[in-house]
Amino acid sequence: MITEKDLLEAIAECQGQRNPNATTCVKLASYYTILNQMKSDKPQEEPRYSFAPPPPPATDTLSGMGNSEFSQAVEGLTVDEIWPVLEELMTVLKATNIGLYHGVLRRIQKLGGE
Repeated sequence: MITEKDLLEAIAECQGQRNPNATTCVKLASYYTILNQMKSDKPQEEPRYSFAPPPPPATDTLSGMGNSEFSQAVEGLTVDEIWPVLEELMTVLKATNIGLYHGVLRRIQKLGGE
């Protein structure tokens, strides 16, 4: 089964080719078409049933992060609220600019001491 991750990786590979040719462009168009079709066919959200209580919401909010537009936008939000947006951003970045994606990962890994 083709997954969204597989498609994003294939797209990134095509976009990273130094001298793309017609075959590369056809592959890229195919990958994007399949990806778009997969996204449009996804159900909105299936209900999940569980007897376990839901996890408690994160209570730590972001504040005093800086004066940038991004910092102001996340002011007062929790990491749990922001995380899905950042995950999506990194997925798109990996597909569209693999060099920048790896640069961001390197900086994050340095913060973690890896």
